[in-house]
Amino acid sequence: MSKYTINQLARMIDHTNLHADATPTDMQKLCQEAKDYHFKMVAINQVQSKRCSELLKGTDIDTGAAISFPLGQTTIESKLFDTQDAIVNGANEIDYVINITELKAKNYDYIQREMEQIVTRCHQSNVLCKVIFENAYLTADEIRKVAEIAKQVQPDFIKTSTGFATGVTPSGATIEDVRLMKQTVGESFRVKAAGGIRDADTFLKMIAAGAERIGTSSGVKIIKELKARITAANAATIDIERDY
Repeated sequence: MSKYTINQLARMIDHTNLHADATPTDMQKLCQEAKDYHFKMVAINQVQSKRCSELLKGTDIDTGAAISFPLGQTTIESKLFDTQDAIVNGANEIDYVINITELKAKNYDYIQREMEQIVTRCHQSNVLCKVIFENAYLTADEIRKVAEIAKQVQPDFIKTSTGFATGVTPSGATIEDVRLMKQTVGESFRVKAAGGIRDADTFLKMIAAGAERIGTSSGVKIIKELKARITAANAATIDIERDY
């Protein structure tokens, strides 16, 4: 598929506010924007799960809780507890960060065990699970290895980044990483790009590279830019294959 309507593109956006100082008013604004633009999900810190699920009640917009965010440096047991707590409080999508230390130590059994347990917990509750690699800290071989593990375990998505990596450039998603992840897992598997996606061009390039979900705090801006393009071209769709 290469031609997308505005609504189809909006439904690929995880509308994001993961800031530590986000207020209840900020959460209300986030959820209202998600309803106004028909985004797929709001991506929030776990503690906001109940508030956002209540604000989105009666809609088809998901509440996505970030687990062990953004460092991934908690035990499997802790991640499982937080996952269950988020689900009990209304989250119906989970994005968790892998244990990067264990990956760097080549403890692949740990990475697989962690993934299997969290994915199982999610799927038992009919909740989507996304695995955040945090590619900014990883080599191409490490990205490929985690993607291969994911291909065995079968989470719903593998995800590039938190967008919160520090001391590295780039800290978020890159076209090259999305392509590598997609090439490793194949066409039947879904990739989410997140981190640093702030305009329509970058958004469309990520989709062209193979991403099927985009995490961004700039969703409103992106959709407005896309609507302006469609209006200017007197068209009904955006043709990603032609332009990207």
